Amino acid sequence: MTKYLLLFFVVAVFLSACKKNEDHVFDQTPDERINQALQNYQSQLSGAQSGWNAVLYPKGGGAYFFYLKFNDANRVQMVSDFDSASAVTVKESSYRLKALQQPSLIFDTYSYIHVLSDPDASVNGGTLGAGLLSDFEFYFNDSTSADTIKLTGRVNGSKMILTKANAEQATSYTSGQFNINLVKENFSKILEYFKRLTIGGIGYDVIIDPLNKTVIFNWTDAQGSIHTLTTTFYYTLNGIGFGEPVINGGTVITEFTGLSWSSGTNTINLTAGGGPATITGVIKPLVLDTEAPRRWWLKVKTNDEYWVTIDGFHVNGVDDAFNIKQIPNYSFMVFWPAFGTSGATTYDLAGFITEDSTGLALNFGAAYRAPNFTADGRVTFSLLGTLGTVPPEAQAAYDATSAKFAQAGGYYLIQTSDITYDMVAVSDARSWISWFYPF
Repeated sequence: MTKYLLLFFVVAVFLSACKKNEDHVFDQTPDERINQALQNYQSQLSGAQSGWNAVLYPKGGGAYFFYLKFNDANRVQMVSDFDSASAVTVKESSYRLKALQQPSLIFDTYSYIHVLSDPDASVNGGTLGAGLLSDFEFYFNDSTSADTIKLTGRVNGSKMILTKANAEQATSYTSGQFNINLVKENFSKILEYFKRLTIGGIGYDVIIDPLNKTVIFNWTDAQGSIHTLTTTFYYTLNGIGFGEPVINGGTVITEFTGLSWSSGTNTINLTAGGGPATITGVIKPLVLDTEAPRRWWLKVKTNDEYWVTIDGFHVNGVDDAFNIKQIPNYSFMVFWPAFGTSGATTYDLAGFITEDSTGLALNFGAAYRAPNFTADGRVTFSLLGTLGTVPPEAQAAYDATSAKFAQAGGYYLIQTSDITYDMVAVSDARSWISWFYPF
């Protein structure tokens, strides 16, 4: 019995000593420590005299730039690359820091950051009830440093990275000098769909998708292997930055800067990959997905569905080149594989959707025989006839569009996301139509 009593005494003393040591691990209580962390973050945010450059990566995709200037009275000024207005109009709202399991930054009144999360799909082009699956409440990551703050959205897990801005950037962002149309203005001068970036004699196909805020790079390396990278992009003061760099050997492309147009050579001059570069128009890409036309057609044909376009054909730099949006009561246009049969022929339909007193209606369209998919990656269409009666006021738009579908040479299909394809004319790459999957 004495042995057991002695053992009990030793264990009790040991546990007491452990508890005593644990009590001295921290000089502050948990509440005191979290409050100190919040104060430190507050000082870091408001102490940046020139504010912060921020890039927000919503769960729904894309990347969006913000300039943020916090003060110590829980007010924040910002601009955003969401659209032309938000890029040049400084908006002020409130923010607060709060302990929500982790120290968190909350934008607590409606701001440009909330636009991405707005559940009204018409506000941001996202999905009804969810927007772009972004956030406006974030917790601080442990990897945050003096000049960089890394945040994670509390609801959707969006990522946001803040880096200290300099005085020149602060002045530019707050004085209306943030021109997000710089890239678009330069790229629109190249009439071909396919753009070839050349750095040090190496070519890269570049496809910019402003709707999804992505860029697709295609290239072949020194061994002839094909590479494709799809990365998000955001606008900067003098170009665009990429969420993920393009790495080809010793060339690392993180951004396009200093874009300027040379009318003599129809070339964009810029800086990329650490040196001078050019972008020119070409009629055929370096890398062609030869299965894309058939994949595009089967995606909707299998479930008796259709593709949708709003603008119709873009031709020689002109959106809605055939004025289909001027058709009275026009809503959108569809391409519907295996829509119906005429005699023994099953046909696809390029149909025009209009709205009348009873709702949306498909009253007329161009019927095409089953498409021909070629081994070299093209699809061609052969006009069969007209479905329904074309209204006189729609005749010109209908004729031009139906004839364009059937043009010689056919089309390449370029997949730009899981639900979007661009159909590009093989003849000169100066005509194309963008399709999206609405289901």
